[in-house]
Amino acid sequence: MTTVETAAPTRSSRRDRVTARAKAPTRGKRKPAKSAQAKATPKKRAQAERVLTAKASSNTAMLSFRMDANTRGLVDRAANATGQNRTDFMVTALREKAVEVLLNQRLFGLNDADWAAFTESLDNPPPPNAKLKALLARAPIWDRQ
Repeated sequence: MTTVETAAPTRSSRRDRVTARAKAPTRGKRKPAKSAQAKATPKKRAQAERVLTAKASSNTAMLSFRMDANTRGLVDRAANATGQNRTDFMVTALREKAVEVLLNQRLFGLNDADWAAFTESLDNPPPPNAKLKALLARAPIWDRQ
């Protein structure tokens, strides 16, 4: 099974923005922090992101989201009960739920009677009706122009 992790856009702290600006190449005079950030070009933003993400391992990705205080307290209590910190607990819980969702899309379980009925319906399908014949007679959507 392949696991895919993606990075969500996150807000950087002021310290990170200052560090990124200090390491990014500059031309001419420096602009004040507010106007420099407001007029950041995609190229400069990409350079700053490379600087910031260079510190993290290439196997990790940042994920940031908001939750209400009650949920955060619940997560903290559950993490403490399992002996994990909040991040490790949330990564474990998210991974388990993601695997469960994906497996539910691909695998299903049947008891012996249901399995027999399923294989019987595959082995002996009903005869084609008029609607099925019309569907199979049409050109596939990818061949239509």
